[in-house]
Amino acid sequence: MSTRREFLVRSTSAAAAFTVRGASGAERSGKSGADKPNIVLILADDMGFSDIGCFGSEIATPNIDKLAAGGMRINQFYNNPRCCPSRASILTGLYPHQAGFGMMADDYGRYPWPQYAGDLSPKCVTIAEALKPAGYKCAIAGKWHQTSQTQDLGKHNWPLQRGFDRFWGTIAGASSYYNPATLVSDNEHISPPADPNFYYADAIADHAAGFVKEFAAEKSPFFVYCAFTTPHWPMQVPEADVQKYAKRYAEGWDKLRVERHRKQIAEGIVEAKWPLTPRDPRVPAWENASYKDWEMRRMAVYAAMIERMDAGIGRLVKSIEDAGVAENTLIIFMADNGGNAEEMGDPGPNAPRPIYIPARTKDGTREVIRGNKPEVMPGPEDTYQSVGIPWGNCTNTPFRLYKHYAHEGGISSPFVAYWPKKIKPTKRPLSSVGHETDLMPTFLEMAGATYPKSTKAGPIPDLAGQSLMPLFLGKPRTRKTIFWEHEGNKAVRDGKWKLVSRFPDAWELYDMETDRTEMHDLAAAQPARVKTMAAMYDNWAKEIGVQPWPMPQTPKHQRSGAMLTPDYLKKDQGK
Repeated sequence: MSTRREFLVRSTSAAAAFTVRGASGAERSGKSGADKPNIVLILADDMGFSDIGCFGSEIATPNIDKLAAGGMRINQFYNNPRCCPSRASILTGLYPHQAGFGMMADDYGRYPWPQYAGDLSPKCVTIAEALKPAGYKCAIAGKWHQTSQTQDLGKHNWPLQRGFDRFWGTIAGASSYYNPATLVSDNEHISPPADPNFYYADAIADHAAGFVKEFAAEKSPFFVYCAFTTPHWPMQVPEADVQKYAKRYAEGWDKLRVERHRKQIAEGIVEAKWPLTPRDPRVPAWENASYKDWEMRRMAVYAAMIERMDAGIGRLVKSIEDAGVAENTLIIFMADNGGNAEEMGDPGPNAPRPIYIPARTKDGTREVIRGNKPEVMPGPEDTYQSVGIPWGNCTNTPFRLYKHYAHEGGISSPFVAYWPKKIKPTKRPLSSVGHETDLMPTFLEMAGATYPKSTKAGPIPDLAGQSLMPLFLGKPRTRKTIFWEHEGNKAVRDGKWKLVSRFPDAWELYDMETDRTEMHDLAAAQPARVKTMAAMYDNWAKEIGVQPWPMPQTPKHQRSGAMLTPDYLKKDQGK
């Protein structure tokens, strides 16, 4: 009898051999290869709703802002609340559980259900696998995070085994920006370059630009997926970049949230009738913060990382222009989940280090100090910290909560689309609802490609999303119901209504037209609607295999849903 691992390896290796559904309208119309648009998908990692200039930020992002000015923004575009589940959803057009990512790649082997495998399902196809039969060349630069980084599974779920022609990046979900672990070129592990100026985000952008140049020279339509790890922890960036922001955050998080909110209202990103949510109750007023210099530094490094990513995006866009294909290239920029409030703890000197935290700097001369320690200023290669709860609260202005959760702060993405041939520039953002599962059907329609019925592993679920093409062409579109679940945090968006729960709390009900910041819970006033939408959620959860949370195998530290307070904030609370 085959083991589960042997079945996954064999089945996924055969995933490209599939039968297809009927041709799309574009394919039936006889679209030629020369007419097929190119697609460049740019994904930020753990970046909040308000972290780029055109969505309310003070951070300089001129290249992303230029794409927005020449294209369109959508201000109700949703992702999923965690890294690899979200990326699985983007790649497959399915809900994360349908793609094997109800939880994380780190959970490989923990749960007996295929929906929680932590390894991209053999019963789905990636965008690359679906586009290749339509003549597309496909590449990814950056973060993969679709298979275990710690188990020896082989390469069955590496990018080249899932439809991509080229890959340069990391298999793991996080890494040092100076000494990234699990770095791979195409299908082989490589060491980070010895160049002292090497910086991972720069290299991701430059390899994506190289793939554009390569494919354009071959006269092939292409899909290039530029998957940054920025601004995911660790907070690391060259010191020269930090200095621009060194004093920018001296007035603290309270004023920054108000400043961003005002800009969002002026830009039409949010409506004035949606109030700014209260500060996270674990966070003190800025004047009571104990470690102001350290806090200012954390946000300065975070901002510099985003500006550095934007500069790389500028080089990528220039490569498209230089190749002479800008007119018929769709460029999308978005984030994989809401802003991150995770705190980096220090487990002690004898604790094992995850693969993505190096023990020493690349040259071996310094120990890497991990943990959010106020006496250690983040930014250099020998630190490993996160932006934390207080600034994480700012990144998602004006919303509640963060990555992990299904409230708006955890699942709202800035969304920019630029395609000169089809998208007319729009000054005000579009308020239509979208979701990352909409990307696959959009790309299939653009390419005249077909969606398979099955792989050798079995039938493939129907796509969860709907094409964004009507919105790109200035036409109305009504989005069908969207569902979320991660670690027991769950939600339903049905028209203007949203039902949401932070585990283990009861359902809350919000009218997204009048209250997108989720300040006025209507559950008690509308019990019938809650009952109806809860039943919709239950039916969806049963259909795709969501398990009750916590599961018997869930680790103790994940079981309660408690929102913990780090020591440095406990000191502030004592003032």
